[in-house]
Amino acid sequence: MIDSHCHLDDAAFDADRDAVIARAIDAGVETMLTIDAPVSFLETHSALLGTAGVHPHEASKATPETIPDLLEAARHPKVVGIGEIGLDYHYEFSPRDVQRRVFLDHLEAAANLKMPIIIHTREAWDDTLAILRENWRGQGIMHCFSGGPAEAEMCLDLGFHLAFGGVVTFAKATNVHEAARVTPLDRLLLETDAPYLAPAPHRGKRNEPAFVARTAARIGELRSVAVDELIRATTQNFRRLFSLD
Repeated sequence: MIDSHCHLDDAAFDADRDAVIARAIDAGVETMLTIDAPVSFLETHSALLGTAGVHPHEASKATPETIPDLLEAARHPKVVGIGEIGLDYHYEFSPRDVQRRVFLDHLEAAANLKMPIIIHTREAWDDTLAILRENWRGQGIMHCFSGGPAEAEMCLDLGFHLAFGGVVTFAKATNVHEAARVTPLDRLLLETDAPYLAPAPHRGKRNEPAFVARTAARIGELRSVAVDELIRATTQNFRRLFSLD
């Protein structure tokens, strides 16, 4: 399995990070894409890959050095994508206009680098999709997909992969269940977003990459597909997307 989105450098793992990584590997997780972690952190374990980018929550903290620093980080062989980037209108920790400007700056950088992007969107579907339609022609991931089949179709039309995490295991997330059913198998990815959004039956507790197995099992149930087949396909999808084969 591959956890296509986690935050292993988060302080939530400071007390037992090595044990968390070991549990993931024991559970069959071969790669953990650690989002916007320092390259020095990525070098601490062979199972870690990373990305570079500014989360929309932090957009107002972007400086003139942000994109040059991103370009420098992207030169590291363990950095394989740009993200997570996008728009978040739920909390609005950064003003919407600033989020959009920083989002566009990252899209331009990713296009120049020819790297996939990892998109975060919350309560901002219309603006996110409009910006992508006008400004993006590459590949990427809709991280922590929480839309329904209509949003899934729009994202798929733009060429994106959809990454499903713990939300797909929640009983009341029926729109997400349907999106997981209709997404083509060759466009599916698994993720945890650890330490956030732990899947059932761990909901409300700290999430960790080993729990990606729970998400795989639930999607297999929803699609009536053997979990081994689902894991094989999602692993191949990740490797192909990031040119790792």
